Amino acid sequence: MNPLSKMVKRYPLLILIAVLAFTLRMYRINTPLLDWHSWRQADTASVTREYQKHGISLLYPKYHDVSNNPSGLPNPEGYRMVEFPLYNALVASILEIIPALPLVVTSRVVSALFSIGTLISLFFLVKSYYGKKAGYLTSFFFAVVPYSIFYSRVVLPEPSMVFFSTLSITTFRFFLKRNSNGLYLVSLVSLALSFLLKPFTAFLAPVYIVMVFEERTLKQMARDFRLYLYPVLAIAPFVAWRNWISQFPEGIPASDWLFNGNGIRFRPAWVRWLGYERITKLILGYIGTLALPVSVLASLKKRQFFISSWWLGIGLYFTVIATGNVQHDYYQAMITPIVAITLAHGVLVVDKYLSKKINPLVSIGVLSFATILMLFFSWQQVKGYFNINHPEYAEVGAKARELIPADALVVAPQYGGDTAFLFQTDRRGWPLGFMVPDYIDAGAEYYVTATLDDEAKELAEKYFIVEQTEKYLILDLTKEKNHE
Repeated sequence: MNPLSKMVKRYPLLILIAVLAFTLRMYRINTPLLDWHSWRQADTASVTREYQKHGISLLYPKYHDVSNNPSGLPNPEGYRMVEFPLYNALVASILEIIPALPLVVTSRVVSALFSIGTLISLFFLVKSYYGKKAGYLTSFFFAVVPYSIFYSRVVLPEPSMVFFSTLSITTFRFFLKRNSNGLYLVSLVSLALSFLLKPFTAFLAPVYIVMVFEERTLKQMARDFRLYLYPVLAIAPFVAWRNWISQFPEGIPASDWLFNGNGIRFRPAWVRWLGYERITKLILGYIGTLALPVSVLASLKKRQFFISSWWLGIGLYFTVIATGNVQHDYYQAMITPIVAITLAHGVLVVDKYLSKKINPLVSIGVLSFATILMLFFSWQQVKGYFNINHPEYAEVGAKARELIPADALVVAPQYGGDTAFLFQTDRRGWPLGFMVPDYIDAGAEYYVTATLDDEAKELAEKYFIVEQTEKYLILDLTKEKNHE
């Protein structure tokens, strides 16, 4: 019997939860890449698209934006030197095998599959700490929390980063219990890949430290050289990657502002945005927040530090990457595993208390109602994330692909540098206006816009109009009207 069949036979409920999770993540899977945070998703997807067109080159990832907007430096080659392009290469490889598959949908499905891997890893991790019931509940909450659903199927490196970090923690836990070199290697490689995708993985360090102290004596720690090699080997590929991309500063977006660029750290607004707007309201739908103190205090009372160590890491993450976390809610995607664990553990603690003090049926009824309320309130916050606020961008992008040569450079200005519209054109170029003459000098050949503002009208008086409607304008910047 193969491992998959064995798992299905032994854990049928886990498979049902995984199927539920995957089904939920297919919600509006076919919509254009114009949903919430489409600019960042478009940047990620365009690296994959460039791989489709020009072949996979892991060391030289490029995307559609050739402007100096992200880094402040001219970037004519369109280098995109951020996360190691593992996710992009994987999706591009699939599309190379089956070219008929759509890029965006395939990217979303791959992200969703990574999240199913996270769900399964969480089950076995939590089962080893708190039992099978807690494992199932953790998987269930990870599957159905609306925030988790949306950010488990986005075209971002987050779903794969969360998978590899969770897999690393799970296999490290079992390495410590079984002293298995194979599990050690899987954990090490997973952690290294997680670092390459997002360096924020470093904030999970308290979890590893607590696991080691739970399973090893000081004498055992001193003798096991693998424990000392582990962090060094895990971070080495990331250091090498950062050293490599430093040769391409034009492709590295400015990031210093992420730490405390607007001075918000520890200010009331920082507490409100992260504690209330994100965790309490967006992710936990108000009701679920009650599980946090219940779970943490109950585990500390029993001198179990696994959950609290994970939240300590998240607290450090929120503190160090203060502005980034406040500015972008997708930065909290990495907390979804511990949110699911905490909800599951908190529910079991409350269930034990209510069952003992009142009645098991009352406990089930109260907790089920609270869960439904939590999911409902959270969904009210998240459901708009799936909406396409500017469907005209997809329409104009399709027209641009029809009328503009595939290798042409375009100016597609929207919202001060939002690249989502540029992505719809499937052309490389500039997502900004205002400096169109400079872009022409740099090779811009066409101007595409869905906003007929003063700049567009002024350019339309000077350059040849390829096509114009009430919704959009396409200009040929290589042909001036007075030169016709």
